Amino acid sequence: MDFAMSAEEKALREEIRAFAQKELPPEFCKGTYDMLENQYTEELWPTTQAIALKLGERNWLAPHWPKEYGGEAASYTKYLICQEELVYWGVPATDMGVGGISWIGSSLIHFGNKEQRKRHLPKLARGETFWCTAYSEPNSGSDLASLKCRAVANGDDYIINGQKIWTSAGYVADWCWLAARTSTEVKKHQGISLFMVDMKSKGITVRPIIGMAGKVTFSEVFFDEVRVPRENMVGEENRGWNYVVMALASERTGSGTLFTAITRRILDDLIMLVRERQDLAKDPLVRNKLAEMAIEVEVGRMLTYRAAWTQSKGLPASYEGPMSKLYTSELSQRLARTGMELLGLFGQLYGDSKYAWLHGAITRTYLASVGNSLLAGTSEIERNVIATIGLGLPR
Repeated sequence: MDFAMSAEEKALREEIRAFAQKELPPEFCKGTYDMLENQYTEELWPTTQAIALKLGERNWLAPHWPKEYGGEAASYTKYLICQEELVYWGVPATDMGVGGISWIGSSLIHFGNKEQRKRHLPKLARGETFWCTAYSEPNSGSDLASLKCRAVANGDDYIINGQKIWTSAGYVADWCWLAARTSTEVKKHQGISLFMVDMKSKGITVRPIIGMAGKVTFSEVFFDEVRVPRENMVGEENRGWNYVVMALASERTGSGTLFTAITRRILDDLIMLVRERQDLAKDPLVRNKLAEMAIEVEVGRMLTYRAAWTQSKGLPASYEGPMSKLYTSELSQRLARTGMELLGLFGQLYGDSKYAWLHGAITRTYLASVGNSLLAGTSEIERNVIATIGLGLPR
């Protein structure tokens, strides 16, 4: 496996950097987590939509997809570079909501039918539609197969009733990738189906949730007698668990890419802070800590590239993706903690305070990073997957 960048790949990184510096408003340039937390706020949502279309025009959203579905049949490496660099520079809409490109689109390519692919994939690749993913429920998180949201067949439709929670981007999404129970007569893993639900459907109520960093990123979504056409079921009825497992492998690789970019950005921000503060720059403990973190960031990057390379070969990255996500998500927390230690009491400030370094980007990063080891599968779940699938250990 050769990790060296070609001249073309280096040029792509430079092109994305120039795009970010030209296109992003100041509100997006105060730190990586500001992009993640702010991209769907009322004030910046129009900017996010406009940038999504520009990304689609440049084919930076899904360059690895087949041309007939809006891609350019490029390598998976090009997609990885686009995602990593766009997130590093704080460019919004890189995943067209949460999962639109990284696992929903890829899942449709693998087990969606031809009509579903033609209907949804080109719009995603062009940056026209945003998606959310509705898996978790108030009592079904890590034990996802215990979900209760029901979908009952009724003529040419399914009637959906139930509640989902922690649905990222749910309040702006056009479409929802929904896991629902279609049978209670079989084992819990065997009675789940996947649906694509129009978020404008009658009977859907979305209630935003404010996160620790003070921004709305998640939502509760309630389904009350929501009619979904049978043609919107993905794959076969009651086979949804198999599809979710495959999608989760892509999600965890995508999360690894996300956190690879985030950890690079946090590290570079901290290096900039230390260079500005001579008292810190001369401290051998600080220098050693940053050197340590630089090594860890590179390790995380290699794990992510390994998972992406595995997927590029048509393999599921069933444990490589979890390794990447686990390592980089926990690393993002360690880096944020280090940033708060370096800032000292000034780490309590953010917003308009003239003493808030980078407008408080590190502080918000610290708050937002708490959930990094929970999303896309908790660290405990990831370790179980690595142990059983990767190492062959017994359950």
